[in-house]
Amino acid sequence: MAMHLHDDTSGDSEMHDINVTPFIDVMLVLLIIFMVAAPLATVDIRVDLPASTAVPQPRPEKPVYLTVKADKQLYVGDIAVSETGLTTLLDEQTGANKETTIFFQADKTVDYETMMRVMDTLRKAGYLKVGLVGMESAGK
Repeated sequence: MAMHLHDDTSGDSEMHDINVTPFIDVMLVLLIIFMVAAPLATVDIRVDLPASTAVPQPRPEKPVYLTVKADKQLYVGDIAVSETGLTTLLDEQTGANKETTIFFQADKTVDYETMMRVMDTLRKAGYLKVGLVGMESAGK
């Protein structure tokens, strides 16, 4: 609100105050939209990832994550899957596009044999573009 020091009796002077109410309304709506959308953009499966010092690559619009938890359970996104159904679910998620990069993440306690078995299943299914996911750490 503004305080007028000069009382104009003619009533034809212009008011030079900025009305900020619409700006505040827009900012509150955007805040609510981002608060709702932010949790939807994350993967909810918790794994203890090993660290990497490499420079991260940009993500695609809709990445496909393949996760191996510490108990050796496989997930594609948030969906639990067996090794036999992995190819079918990946084809559904990627639209059978074999050029899609599959982001592979595994708990650091998962043994090498299990990781190689999953990688071999991906190779047999025709998915040759596999990105390994790790936690970023500060350089030494």
